[in-house]
Amino acid sequence: MHELSLALDVCRIAEENVGSDALARVTAVGLDVGDRAGIEIDNFEFCLEALLGSAPFGNARPEIRRLEGDELSVTYVEVEDDGGS
Repeated sequence: MHELSLALDVCRIAEENVGSDALARVTAVGLDVGDRAGIEIDNFEFCLEALLGSAPFGNARPEIRRLEGDELSVTYVEVEDDGGS
């Protein structure tokens, strides 16, 4: 399943950007996905929801923006503020 390996890569990118200690505070991961990227979007979203909704992530959700073209990119990783200074 091609989409599962892509979803795993998205999780790896999120971890690289926020660090393993902050993964439980990730609330959303934004992605741009082109309509010619060769991705079955429903399967990809399902895989992302399953991975981001379980450990080591807390209850993050994918936010997918569909575009024209063949782009696939992680556009942001949203992290809940822990309230500390």
